[in-house]
Amino acid sequence: MQTIQVGSILVEESLRMTQVLGLESEPYSGNWCLVKVLRGFALDRKIRASGWNFFFMATEVKAMIFGALGTNKIQKALKRILEKVRGQHFNSLEVTGIVERRFLGLPYTVVSAHSRHVQQSCYLDSAAARRTSQHDAAWARG
Repeated sequence: MQTIQVGSILVEESLRMTQVLGLESEPYSGNWCLVKVLRGFALDRKIRASGWNFFFMATEVKAMIFGALGTNKIQKALKRILEKVRGQHFNSLEVTGIVERRFLGLPYTVVSAHSRHVQQSCYLDSAAARRTSQHDAAWARG
């Protein structure tokens, strides 16, 4: 399993998406996969070259984890972030920060991420349209 780091991209699992865009990914958590090798800008270029669009949402979502930093703790933080953004129906997420800190000698880490969305149209679909297209309808057009 790849290590999550700043720039890592998670995408909702879709066989059609990986075929259309030629992405290599591995299962990460639930129906989310971790895109191998590519980071935000490189993935954006690849998606745009295929005629699709990769939207970046300005709102940053954070989760704090206590204790020493580890893979399991980052995965728990990302699960909390995915829960927070689930109702928005975006199909990808970019990790934009993993910052270790201390308060009164106790270690904690803040994980930050931004929702992203891959779709064919250059105008971001509404939340209702994203919800209905989320289950492969958008990828079937590809």
